[in-house]
Amino acid sequence: MRGSCTTAAQASLISCHACHQLSPIPTGSITGDAICPRCEAHIHLRKPNSISRTWALLIAAYILYIPANLLPVMTVISFGKGEADTILSGVKELIHAGMLPIALLVFFASITVPVLKLLSLTFLLLSIHFKSRWRPRERTVLYRITEVVGRWSMIDIFMISILIALVKLQAVATIEPGMGAISFAAVVILTMFAAIGFDPRLIWDRMEERR
Repeated sequence: MRGSCTTAAQASLISCHACHQLSPIPTGSITGDAICPRCEAHIHLRKPNSISRTWALLIAAYILYIPANLLPVMTVISFGKGEADTILSGVKELIHAGMLPIALLVFFASITVPVLKLLSLTFLLLSIHFKSRWRPRERTVLYRITEVVGRWSMIDIFMISILIALVKLQAVATIEPGMGAISFAAVVILTMFAAIGFDPRLIWDRMEERR
């Protein structure tokens, strides 16, 4: 029966964050002094300071997301004249140029994915803060999806790199990255670390607590 399931912690077992090896909890090792017998990584019952670390990274990502969308991502200099483009203006230019699939790809990777990732992590953190017992399995799946799709946020940065290489080879113009690209890259990195620092097992810990 579901209610009679025994967790690893209740069975005095601890899982390695690196290789997922289940090992007995050595005496006095709950603070993180235990070593995985397989890969020799430090293991913990739960990731240390997971909530506070994830909140700090998430707030920093929220702050940097503003200049990432308001500041120029790149500046195209042709015949001595430069034109700066933000993410949204770049999407509009791609639409006007008849490149709708690429415009949708950039919009999805640069706007949709980062926003959904920020909101998903915020939702998970708030659900743990308020000790929610609502659909733990679905919230765990949400975390896994959030962690996996984060890499897609870098598509437009790769596109900028390709454009720089192509334009410089043709010697027609030069493209210089702007502060918006740096801010956006920082947002992607911060959200990646926030997802890594979040411990989804905290979702299930709340299910074992009595109200």
